[in-house]
Amino acid sequence: MLNTNVWGGSLEVHRELPLEEEEEEKDRNSEWDRASLLRQQQIHGYQELDEMQQSWLLPPQERKKKKKYIDLGCIVCSTKAFKWTAMSMLIAFLVIALPIIIAKSLPKHKPPPFPPDNYTLALHKALMFFNAQKSGRLTKSNGIAWRGSSGLNDGSNLTDVKGGLVGGYYDSGENTKYHFPMAFAMTMLSWSVIEYPHKYKAINEYNHARGLIKWGTDYLLLTFNSSATKIDKIYSQVGGAQNNSKAPSDYTCWERPEDMDYPRPVQTAYSGPDLAGEIAAALAAASIVFQDNMTYSKKLINGAETVFAFARDPGKRTRYSQGNPWIEPYYNSTGYYDEYMWGAMWLYYATGNTSYSNLATNPGIPRNARAFQMNPNTTVFSWDNKLPGAMLLSTRFRMFLNPGYPYETTLMQYQNVTGLNMCSYLKQFGVYNFTHGGLIQLNHGGPKPLQFVANAAFLTNLFADYMNATDVPGFYCGAYFISSSALRDFATSQIEYILGENPVKMSYVVGYGSEYPKQVHHRAASTPDDGIRYSCTGGYRWRDSSRDNPNVIDGAMVGGPDHLDHFKDNRRLPDYTEPTMAGNAGLVAALVSLTSSGGYGVNRNNIFSAVPPLYPQSPPPPPPWKP
Repeated sequence: MLNTNVWGGSLEVHRELPLEEEEEEKDRNSEWDRASLLRQQQIHGYQELDEMQQSWLLPPQERKKKKKYIDLGCIVCSTKAFKWTAMSMLIAFLVIALPIIIAKSLPKHKPPPFPPDNYTLALHKALMFFNAQKSGRLTKSNGIAWRGSSGLNDGSNLTDVKGGLVGGYYDSGENTKYHFPMAFAMTMLSWSVIEYPHKYKAINEYNHARGLIKWGTDYLLLTFNSSATKIDKIYSQVGGAQNNSKAPSDYTCWERPEDMDYPRPVQTAYSGPDLAGEIAAALAAASIVFQDNMTYSKKLINGAETVFAFARDPGKRTRYSQGNPWIEPYYNSTGYYDEYMWGAMWLYYATGNTSYSNLATNPGIPRNARAFQMNPNTTVFSWDNKLPGAMLLSTRFRMFLNPGYPYETTLMQYQNVTGLNMCSYLKQFGVYNFTHGGLIQLNHGGPKPLQFVANAAFLTNLFADYMNATDVPGFYCGAYFISSSALRDFATSQIEYILGENPVKMSYVVGYGSEYPKQVHHRAASTPDDGIRYSCTGGYRWRDSSRDNPNVIDGAMVGGPDHLDHFKDNRRLPDYTEPTMAGNAGLVAALVSLTSSGGYGVNRNNIFSAVPPLYPQSPPPPPPWKP
């Protein structure tokens, strides 16, 4: 009910209301809105608003809360920040740390590794052959129970070699150390480790292979003054025999290396670019293998450069074997320009020095080596002929780095000839004969064919890997396109033949498979380690025995069958049953290239570690025009 008449006068009516109506009137009075009350105050200005009325007109006034802080000793922070930080840390712990702790506390169940393929199994064996061929002071860790220290007096009469020529490897079933094929074997082992380190590591043979290489390169460093910058000789051989000689020697005696009691003369080469070039290649390649050991790698490079300078000396350009009756009938060299190309390319990869790449691609080198003549002899890779391997090694330079001028012309020729070499190995082109069982006759039906076959299998599969790594699907043999898989098929067929897929179902790698040669032509393997010292001729009883060898020389690849696929397991016939260092090195390289353990393909960059960035030069301008 209104208390005042805004137009003047009183409007009140005095009457008595029932109790219910009076309550209703109070409720009606309490429902006046804020605007009406405000209007009353503006007109009359006589009544103060109480707190409730003020609350109708003004928003509630928030009281500022006083912040609370926590003293942590080193810092003071607000309670709210502390709570947020603690909550964040708790959430992080629950989301990140707790799952890690749980995962690490659970027992680890690694998936079982894939079972090794046949090439891996054969590779384990093939590497052990080198342990059996070691000369020098051996320990039990060598792993060949029937071999001990030997050759400890080799070169003991040399005044310029401290401790003599102790160490290295015996070449074959004889107890001779031929340095030319030994160096080639070390180059091949190094090449395989450089290209396929991931495979060696996957099968736990990486350190083993490196140890075998170091055993050989340590010895090669003894064969010349490796600490000098210029030398005038190389020791080229220890032991051996003159052809048709009856004097006690490695050939006329049948003794274990541990029992040798006859003179072992040392041969010296005062000229020998072939031997020096191969030793340089071996040391340079090994320096890449050991690039994680800078001191040893540098030592190998210094030795390689010194011995290669000897090879390039214009006054020392005669073959190391020429006229030497201790060497020429056994490991005769037919030339040395292939070693110039081979050694120079390895030195370029090891040092990055362009003087070596310039030499390897100098047009005079392939011309004098007859590299482009393409006859069935120059296309066979061996300890004597390095041309197919050297040109493939140079082709890698072009395929992966494409250096351009001034190398392009010669490198393109090398790659073309490399392709033609690969074509010659394929049966469809009829360059080489094949046996009825499928073995290529790279030595034209001659003895000990398997060493050449293993080398060819390595080169073809390696070239296929180069093409795959550079996205090249294949190449042309004339009008025929040849895919990289065709080369791999060839390599596989030849190694399968060696491992037992042949007409006589014989594995030619000792210890691999159920059938393999039991009468290997090998003095240490055929003579029992029974504590008895057999004399020079006393050992003939073991040479002539019809029984199997008492010691199994695991991994030895024997000479192999004849051109009719026939094989005679007889230790008196070394053409069939004798293994060699060079042959086994090619087998190891082929096997590691083919195995699927560790994945497929080559290591793209390992070989180029020392090669500086290439900035191709511009070709010279054409001569001025003359009318």
